[in-house]
Amino acid sequence: MNPIQYIDQQHELLLKTYHDLHSLAEPSWQEEKTSRYILECLKKAGLTVKTFDSHYGIIAEIPGRSNQVVALRADMDALVQEVDGVVKANHSCGHDAHSTMVLYAALAIAYSGAQPKHTLRFLFQPAEEKGEGALQMINDGALENVSYLFGVHVRPSAEVPYMKASPVIIHGSAGTIRGTIKGIQAHASRPQDGINAIEAAALLVQKLQQIHLQTETPYSIKMTQLQTTNKASNVIPETAVFAIDARAQTNEVMDELTRLTKEAIEQTMEQTEASIFWSMEEFVPAATLHETAIKLAETAIGAIIGTENVVPVCVSQGGEDFHFYTAKHPDIAATMIGLGCDLMPGLHHPHMKFNLEALIYGAKILTNTMLLAAEE
Repeated sequence: MNPIQYIDQQHELLLKTYHDLHSLAEPSWQEEKTSRYILECLKKAGLTVKTFDSHYGIIAEIPGRSNQVVALRADMDALVQEVDGVVKANHSCGHDAHSTMVLYAALAIAYSGAQPKHTLRFLFQPAEEKGEGALQMINDGALENVSYLFGVHVRPSAEVPYMKASPVIIHGSAGTIRGTIKGIQAHASRPQDGINAIEAAALLVQKLQQIHLQTETPYSIKMTQLQTTNKASNVIPETAVFAIDARAQTNEVMDELTRLTKEAIEQTMEQTEASIFWSMEEFVPAATLHETAIKLAETAIGAIIGTENVVPVCVSQGGEDFHFYTAKHPDIAATMIGLGCDLMPGLHHPHMKFNLEALIYGAKILTNTMLLAAEE
């Protein structure tokens, strides 16, 4: 059976799979039910699967005639956010869509009986939202013998319109700086006897606003969370915790932004005599472009939806831990495909929605990409 025809024949079942995964939404590192569902489908189709005791990631393979590997990655976790007044796991970033498409690419090739030149590997990754899952999969051997690696992400309509796709998403680097400010408590009538953690935070905000880089590369740095443990309004607060969101379109600009943020923190400590303890968390690197992988994806997209529907580049200021794979293994030819799907009102919106028919041509594009790369 032709793999592309298989996807057409499984149209309704594919959409049901999406709805099933959507309803299973689980936070990072807790993707137990999602992983079990995908695992059962893969095993039924006869793929070789590997699971792990420490997390719910899956590595599945269709053996080829060589040891060289072409890999395709999906993320499985959901965001935790407030939806209509209830805080819960919610698939507002499209990972349920990604898992559905990658799963059906694997099933289509497996059930077709194709015997690829190179081994095909399908990665179902946990904890993308934490920026930690890709690193864990790397540690667990996901990139062993991999020469090509592909990923996919549904895109807002403003970036890639419906019935179109891009062979490359240029994500920026992103990270969260989390810190604690320690001052000295005092009675509010005698502020000179204490060190006010809130005032130290306010000074830090001002210093962040004064960071200006001589570059045309987009970047941003801003405090997004601030909270004290103070229960009394007539006491100078001793402790405050904060979060700073840092973003840059390239890794080089992110390095400079981080350096200047460190300087701002050090200057704040010096001027206020407060202590500030901080670390960069939930960091993801910017995309690195590989023309060979991009060209393969472009060819695969054109063959499925027409060359006129190829969007050459999708630029996103968002971050994506997919790029850890190439940051740690720069020899791998990799790209992430941006799928137009009439996504509104935006990624991470609690009521994000998209046209589910995009899952059909998305799965076909991924299937075609894998098959083309397997013969390289």
